[in-house]
Amino acid sequence: MIYIDPPMWPAHNTLFSHLISDAGLGELHAFARAAGISPRAFDGDHYDVPQQRYDALVRRGAVPVTGGNLVRILIASGLRIPARDRPSALARPLMHRWNRLLPGAPDLGERLLEHWNEPHRRYHDRRHLLQVLEALDLLAGSGVPVPVALAAWFHDAVYSGAPGKDEEASARLAEALLPAAGVTAADTAECARLVRLTAGHDPRPGDRHGELLADADLSVLARQPDRYRAYVTEVRAEYAHLSDQEFAAGRERVIRQFMAADPLFRTASGRKLWQEQARRNLRAELTGMLEGTAPAGQGNEGRPGPGAPRRDRP
Repeated sequence: MIYIDPPMWPAHNTLFSHLISDAGLGELHAFARAAGISPRAFDGDHYDVPQQRYDALVRRGAVPVTGGNLVRILIASGLRIPARDRPSALARPLMHRWNRLLPGAPDLGERLLEHWNEPHRRYHDRRHLLQVLEALDLLAGSGVPVPVALAAWFHDAVYSGAPGKDEEASARLAEALLPAAGVTAADTAECARLVRLTAGHDPRPGDRHGELLADADLSVLARQPDRYRAYVTEVRAEYAHLSDQEFAAGRERVIRQFMAADPLFRTASGRKLWQEQARRNLRAELTGMLEGTAPAGQGNEGRPGPGAPRRDRP
């Protein structure tokens, strides 16, 4: 069922309501599409809708509830996203990180954050960016090389679901924007090289920078099972244009490629931190797909469908 609370949340010179479902995001997105609500209004577990839409949404079937009851319904449904996992809540901490990395270039940081907040993204959003940056911290502590950190910011800055083309476009974006922000030619070139490397996550032996970035990007595979399933669902939503059969076929190829990788993680720290749990997740998902117990079309970040996914996306 769809629920809506009163318009009492101020922003942009008006008041907003929250629109939620107690059954699933599929129901919520379908209701929003039918009502003509922009995908930009979605914030992880709800839509923000301006007060002038309230009456029309109630007429369409949204059940009016108090703000407190709406929160309780969302929590009980299991769909509520903690504030830290909400893309809209991450702008400030991410900008703090950017300003430490590249002082004096806040405009570029804000521009990148807009890329990472595009409405079609469900997994490849600001949460993913923060996860990769935090994974780099685990791998290298305070010693993350500047080109690697910059590559984390740029590696999915362009994301349209086009394998290879997205990485190339992201690398070219780095090459176009970093020199004007005062980044040296050498660091710019290394950042772009690393971004292109994420098209395959296959750094050569001894490529320390490439190993760090590849392992950080793949660290999502080692989430705890419930969070891993949530991530899989988000990635499936990014490929809603594919049929379940197309997605599942591509996903199975990707899982098998990751399971065959030895090692899956290239750094010693990455193997210690993530390899065991990642392999458990991959085995469980593949087993579920083969036994028909996984949700239809569930996949992970591998580029599925036509075009043979590579060892590129978790």
